[in-house]
Amino acid sequence: MPPVTSRAVVVAVLLLALASCRDEEARDSFQGYAEGEFLRIAAADAGWVREVPVTKGAHVAPGAPLFVLDDVSQAEAQDQARANLAQAEAQLADLLTGARPSEIASLEAQLTDAEAALRLAELTRERQRELVQSRTASQSQLDQAVATAEQTRARRDRLIADVQTALLPARHDRIDSQRAAVEAARAALAQAQFRLDQRRVASSVAGVVDDVVRRQGDWAPPNGVIISLLPDDARKVVFFVPEASRALFSPGDAVRIACTACAADIRATVSRIASAAEYTPPIIYSRETAAKLVWRIEARIGKVEGAPAPGQPVTIRRGS
Repeated sequence: MPPVTSRAVVVAVLLLALASCRDEEARDSFQGYAEGEFLRIAAADAGWVREVPVTKGAHVAPGAPLFVLDDVSQAEAQDQARANLAQAEAQLADLLTGARPSEIASLEAQLTDAEAALRLAELTRERQRELVQSRTASQSQLDQAVATAEQTRARRDRLIADVQTALLPARHDRIDSQRAAVEAARAALAQAQFRLDQRRVASSVAGVVDDVVRRQGDWAPPNGVIISLLPDDARKVVFFVPEASRALFSPGDAVRIACTACAADIRATVSRIASAAEYTPPIIYSRETAAKLVWRIEARIGKVEGAPAPGQPVTIRRGS
């Protein structure tokens, strides 16, 4: 056997080192794909689609209008609820303030007449008493005068009570009942306003319009999706690691992402590690991993420019 030269030894050492580096890189590199957590924005109630001011692929900001449904019946219901509330509040105010000034004036005028009639009846009674004592009038005439005076006094007292009652608010039970009616009418108006507001839907987040499912003139059933929206911060990567590498990851760990036509140095945070193993997914099938169990790991990307699109293959490496 020819002697081994020092150069051959160096080459062998370099090859072993290169193979070791490749093995280490393979252990720290995993294949996966990107996913998007889409918002399916639907109509709360059925209706005809009146406007869709956005287009597929457009980027929208928070508060941007997405679609409008016909709202004629909802607007009419709101008007009716507002009128009901006004009526209930007016009835409560009437109970709290008592009788109207004109009603009180009428009762006071009747009381004045009753007091004048009482004075006349009392004078007649006394005159009849004197006539009876002088034997000019009969006892029956005196009895009649006494009865008339008592009746007149009773009428006067009743009118005094009526005036005092008119100056007071209604009874507490009636007021409490009417206050409950006002609150119910106010809640009905709020509900009508809410249903009307649901006919105009705006985006709650910044994102890209992934799809316009229904357009102007389409009928939207209850909970029928009209817009599919992908928020800017709703992307994640899914990758699978073998049993030997599962212990290398924990929730909160940072990973690096590489993909074709993506921005450089994209980072993600491990958000979920599956609690059970599964078979190697076909998307990363190879002879080396066939029939082996792997663990699904998810990592959220967050809001990053140039992030991979949903479904795009990616390479994940450990470390930040």
